[in-house]
Amino acid sequence: MSALPEWGLVVETTVGAGERKHTEAQVVGHVSGSRQEALGELERRARSYSPTHPLSPRRRRLLRVGDGFLLVVDGAWQSFVTRFTVAELLEDSAAPKAPEPVVEASTEPVAEAAPPAPVLPPEPELDADGVPVRPAWLGRRDLP
Repeated sequence: MSALPEWGLVVETTVGAGERKHTEAQVVGHVSGSRQEALGELERRARSYSPTHPLSPRRRRLLRVGDGFLLVVDGAWQSFVTRFTVAELLEDSAAPKAPEPVVEASTEPVAEAAPPAPVLPPEPELDADGVPVRPAWLGRRDLP
């Protein structure tokens, strides 16, 4: 019997204003079960979602699209969009590791495993203008 698929609930929303206006995405939840169950939970969240922009909303429209919903909120001068998407979770690097199965010892030679992938430094934290909060040179000992 196969396990139920796990679905990520993704919200992409417009943040900032003017030339600084851009889209940010985040996974706001997971649903184990059918795609229809995941869409139902996503619709519940989309209907109750209150975006930070615009500050004075004049019109709110929630639209159904192929894999989710599109929320368009018109403000006094511009419109802001929030996209709600259901996506099947295929891999999660932060998921807890399943226990290794116990394998009996074998007399056959074992092939060498590939070397581990290099560990990349974390993405820098950025302020609202997209400038790193901590300069890259701060704390380096190889600089005068």
